Amino acid sequence: MKAKEFDKKFDDNKEDIIENLNLSTMRRINQQQKRINVDFPSWVVESLDKEAARIGVTRQSIIKVWLVERLQSEATNKSKHLDSVNAAGV
Repeated sequence: MKAKEFDKKFDDNKEDIIENLNLSTMRRINQQQKRINVDFPSWVVESLDKEAARIGVTRQSIIKVWLVERLQSEATNKSKHLDSVNAAGV
């Protein structure tokens, strides 16, 4: 199918376009996994393991969740700071 025909089907919203997609090769941008190694002091690993066991997840899961939460928080704080600076006319 030509791109114009596909775009028309999508824009017209009259037909289901899913059947025209190859979902097996679909990728989410910026969601591919990348392996890293991080060294922590033993007390940090022990604390992570205790907290992970308490909530029933793996060490890796709790590290991922906490890092994502922190990054999102930092992004929100940065955005709020920029908004306040822009509102002040600085």
